[in-house]
Amino acid sequence: MEQLWRHLALGFSALLPVVNPLGSALVFLGLVGLQPPSVYKSLARQIAINMVLFFTVIELVGSYLLTFFGVSISIVQFAGGIVVAAIGWSVLNQPDNDKSKESAGAQAASENRSSDWSAKTFYPLMFPITAGPGCLVVMITLSAHAGGMTLTENLLARAGLMIAVLIIALLVYLCYAYAPQITRKIAPSTVQGIVRVIAFILLCIGVQIAWNGLDALLKPLIGHHT
Repeated sequence: MEQLWRHLALGFSALLPVVNPLGSALVFLGLVGLQPPSVYKSLARQIAINMVLFFTVIELVGSYLLTFFGVSISIVQFAGGIVVAAIGWSVLNQPDNDKSKESAGAQAASENRSSDWSAKTFYPLMFPITAGPGCLVVMITLSAHAGGMTLTENLLARAGLMIAVLIIALLVYLCYAYAPQITRKIAPSTVQGIVRVIAFILLCIGVQIAWNGLDALLKPLIGHHT
């Protein structure tokens, strides 16, 4: 059970600042505009479900893609860890609003002002506004990080990652379904402060994953020379 809890905490800490449910809810609210409460809840439910399916497919297909292209787990850990750390660093140093998600939201709003948002719960509401390309990299890296274990440990690790995804999907649902109420009660500065702290944790996680991959790559070379 240690692997399950460890990867649950790892997955939650790594994915939360990238998804950023509170920050994304502000973009979602500005994009969808004034709607009845039932519309927010319906859209939030579909977006959360789509996000779980999105991460599940990445989790299932990611390892096969690595095998197909002949990429080792150690390389993915090293390269992916650097990317995860870079994402954490960029989130840590970004301005007080999420420029990429706001620009995606503004573009979608200009193209779909009179459209039915229920038909767009996957694109653009889920991808890229809620879970962008950075989430792809993080999930593939976490999936690779869970490899190299016994079958039982591997299953527990992947179960931990999926539980983390479910928790984040629940947070996305709550933040999106009650976006108007949340925006009235939580100051944007508070949201940004929370995101900065979690982004620093993500930076540390990325460095640790990269170090694990580098350590695995260097051990055979060190052993060969000694």
